[in-house]
Amino acid sequence: MAKKENIASVLAFEKKLVPSDGYMYGTQWKNKENTSPLKLIEKSVRGTISNRLKKAVQDDPAKLNAEVEKANLQTVDVCALGVDQDTLKLHFTLKVLGGVQQPSACNNALFKQSYSAAVAGYIEREKFTELGRRYAYNLANARFLWRNRVGAENIEVQVKALNKDNEQTWIFDATKFSTREFQFEDQDVNSLGARIAQALASADDFLILEINCLVQTGKAQEVYPSEELVLDKGKGKKSKILYHVNDIAAMHSQKIGNALRSIDTWYPEYDDIETSAGPIAIEPYGAVTNLGKAYRTPKDKQDFYTFFDNFARGEKLDRIEDEHYVMATLVRGGVFGESDK
Repeated sequence: MAKKENIASVLAFEKKLVPSDGYMYGTQWKNKENTSPLKLIEKSVRGTISNRLKKAVQDDPAKLNAEVEKANLQTVDVCALGVDQDTLKLHFTLKVLGGVQQPSACNNALFKQSYSAAVAGYIEREKFTELGRRYAYNLANARFLWRNRVGAENIEVQVKALNKDNEQTWIFDATKFSTREFQFEDQDVNSLGARIAQALASADDFLILEINCLVQTGKAQEVYPSEELVLDKGKGKKSKILYHVNDIAAMHSQKIGNALRSIDTWYPEYDDIETSAGPIAIEPYGAVTNLGKAYRTPKDKQDFYTFFDNFARGEKLDRIEDEHYVMATLVRGGVFGESDK
């Protein structure tokens, strides 16, 4: 049990992977230079009743017919390529920051000292190599496209390091990389991963990446920006509101960030075919909201806090994978203070 004098009740870390919003453009696969911003389109549609009905309605054909006859009128946002466009271009930037050795806020000097020593030991041994390669792999496989990745004939990911005097470019065919596992036989993935790892391991250095992803999906096909969370839908006229920035369809930076940090294959159920969710986003409790499940529970002693409380005080964890997970959560950032009561 932690000694009371070695408890930080105020403890916070800034995120070290900082993506921008993703901006969406339309173009042609054979003429990629000619691009135009994609705009949202508002549609009014008449849908059918398809939700589960009460048993009394289900069992009475007359009541069912009366229910089905009701108009299900909706106004929604959609986004699609132009008539002559067959390719989506997604553009965003990613800043990778160093300095994970120092919390952005910590109110206990003893804890800060033991934490900094533990992180310095990890960096000396591992140099962030594994995490860097995994983040690079999620750029190469275009996981950040989410739904836009499905049904694409070709996907090209162009990554460029913009740091002055150290520019470098990588081009990936995302269709050759799996989204269910990590394979590091690709030289360019390892090269990009080394640049990311170098920035993460530094005390105050950084890396700026520009990413352009081209997705050949078919002429005039629908594409999928982020959907806005509308807290009070009752007062809105639309049932689906999509995200845009200055009239350009876009993806939330949070959604891109979630894809990039989907590197956790170290949770207990990963190898179980029936229950595995594949690589999941780095989260303190392994939360996957669309499945309504936490894959890392305190009961099983697989959550971030169980590992971190020991790791940060200089205790050795059983597996190097657990250290990777702890460090990836610190790269994610957050407020992790512990009660001193």
